Amino acid sequence: MKIVYSDPKTGKSAQMELPEEKASLFFNFKIGDTFDGALIDLNGYKFKITGGSDSSGFPLAKSVHGTGKVRALKKISSSGRRRGEYKRMTIRGNTIGPDTVQVNMSIIEYGEKPLDALFPKKEVKDSKQS
Repeated sequence: MKIVYSDPKTGKSAQMELPEEKASLFFNFKIGDTFDGALIDLNGYKFKITGGSDSSGFPLAKSVHGTGKVRALKKISSSGRRRGEYKRMTIRGNTIGPDTVQVNMSIIEYGEKPLDALFPKKEVKDSKQS
């Protein structure tokens, strides 16, 4: 399972891969739940779950309860050219389960160590050869 966490102070985000045994700790958490960062070895931090997606790429929706997939009518836009238009979309429920591949979260409380020290920047290789 991938964990994607965002830092509201800087606007940056990063991701980490969780082993299978730690991923099972997130089962039955819902969108909007908060948890201690000690679950993912980030002591002192607190996180809020903001979303995610399943193995097929369908997003988790806060309005649907459970872990199943649903085809629901979703409003596309409330203003502009497509105002009032609805579209039927497949979405997954708000509860994290075994089919969830990615969980998005936001940092609520910060620990003693800065995130840059915990996760150093990776070198980006230039694809252009001179």
